[in-house]
Amino acid sequence: MKRIGITIGDINGIGPEVALKAVAKHRWPAKVQFVFIGSEQVVREQAAAMQLPLPRKVEFWHIESAVKWQPGKIRIEASRLAEQSIRRAVEGSLSGALDAMVTAPISKQGFQKAGIDVPGHTEFLAELTHTKTFGMMLMGGGLRVMLVTRHIPLSAVPTALTRKTIREAIELTGQALKLFGLQNGKIGVCGLNPHAGDGGVLGREEIELINPAIRAARKKGFNVSDAVPADTIFFQAQKGQYAAVVAMYHDQGLGPLKMNGFDEGVNITLGLPIIRTSPDHGTAFGIAGKNQASPKSMKNAIALAIEMAGKKNPWKK
Repeated sequence: MKRIGITIGDINGIGPEVALKAVAKHRWPAKVQFVFIGSEQVVREQAAAMQLPLPRKVEFWHIESAVKWQPGKIRIEASRLAEQSIRRAVEGSLSGALDAMVTAPISKQGFQKAGIDVPGHTEFLAELTHTKTFGMMLMGGGLRVMLVTRHIPLSAVPTALTRKTIREAIELTGQALKLFGLQNGKIGVCGLNPHAGDGGVLGREEIELINPAIRAARKKGFNVSDAVPADTIFFQAQKGQYAAVVAMYHDQGLGPLKMNGFDEGVNITLGLPIIRTSPDHGTAFGIAGKNQASPKSMKNAIALAIEMAGKKNPWKK
């Protein structure tokens, strides 16, 4: 029996709704048990209000909280409940009580207001599992995209890039491809500048940082391209030239992915000793409580978590 934990995220967003829909409206393998982690009372309240079925295959790990459901509202109490749910899921994953965890969206603004000083799920999970080398890969629309930098201002990207961080992103990507059954899938690497710097005329990051990191990864046996202009690499990846693309910054990688798979994307945290996936969307406060949210991305995240839970985790020591 595979036990898949699902944190319900910020209760004032669409997390509980898409979790309920994804679990109830899809035929999952018989040997899968789902564990909802958060406030059981709130999940039941939302199920009743939106006339959503409570799946029979769900067990609750209830976290006591006085928080009230207020659709679309940023509330400190909701963020603190979301934080506790994540901590509980990580504990369960590390202990072996859970085989994988899937996280519903949190509000980064809510976390800030609550004094929870983490940029997002990815960094928080790395902190909780004492992981130093980790990364964020997104899948959807026929693409796999790994980010070198994540949630930082665009102006900070050039100084945040180093040979080490680029090489680590490439290596994590190669390890993930093997986990997905692609033993020698080729990794395409985005240049930072237009035309990948055009030989240094439009910027020197490709010459001084990106291509040296690529050469170092090749020495370790990874099948990886030279720096490729970002305006062509995603087209090539969709045509099958690359099994995954390493992007230098958030919107460079996620713009093309979301254009092709906006409501189906999945986020995977690479490098952790546990399996964690999530839907590639936010809290969607604007439609929370209206029974309008699509569960497609959550369903895909659950399916990938189940698949990965049955394989050897290369980052588990």
